[in-house]
Amino acid sequence: MAIKSYLQQIQKLIPSVWLEKMQYIHSSLIVNWILFRENKQLAFNQKSAMVFSPHQDDETFGCGGMIAHKCEQGVSVAVVFLTDGQGNHHVDEQAKNKIVQMRQQEAIKALNILGLETSKIHFLGKPDGKLLNLANSERQTTVSQISALLSQYQPAEIYIPHRKDCHRDHEASYELLKAAIKEAKITPELIQYPVWLFWRAPLFILLKLQDIASAYWVSISSVQERKKQAIAAYPSQINSLPRGFVQQFLNNYEIFFKTDNLN
Repeated sequence: MAIKSYLQQIQKLIPSVWLEKMQYIHSSLIVNWILFRENKQLAFNQKSAMVFSPHQDDETFGCGGMIAHKCEQGVSVAVVFLTDGQGNHHVDEQAKNKIVQMRQQEAIKALNILGLETSKIHFLGKPDGKLLNLANSERQTTVSQISALLSQYQPAEIYIPHRKDCHRDHEASYELLKAAIKEAKITPELIQYPVWLFWRAPLFILLKLQDIASAYWVSISSVQERKKQAIAAYPSQINSLPRGFVQQFLNNYEIFFKTDNLN
């Protein structure tokens, strides 16, 4: 955490335009390294999947192509949103509810574009930005809610943001899911997807060689256009994000990380 705080202080001293360019170059370097490593390309499979997304848009950025392909093939997919997506807006309750409803509507539209039925979309509505600091009782309730969904769907694969994804909610989501898997007593394959990881994690500081070694990529050429349309269904988000950040998710591949164990 000390390293992250130090890096955040440095970033505040760099003009935003320069910082964005540096982050785009940094992201491109890591991605290209992964793409050009041998034996790191995998094909799609027919395994049932559940995707856990801290906020409405993470799922489409990180694994929209995988969702679209599995839905196209008739494979069972479900998506669970952990937070209400309110963001850092300091507004009254009525305005907050409008933001939450808008985010849900955008999520449903995006996932419908990817081919997912609305009945397979779940919203847990936890406070945005506070997953790491849930009270013990609320944390256990959240774990139990996730566990119940895991027991309901019995997925062969579970997708979750990377444990080092440089966002408090994303990293907290990984820990909540680990606890829920243990409670549900299931043994799915756990797959991590990057959202902020390449954009924010300084090469070889937060992201280690062993992390990169566990990365692989999948071609999404056949569903690339559908993913682009799904991303565009999130105007409340993409209009406020750096252009380079969004651009990194419009390519014809997706990158995932295998999880050897849940320790």
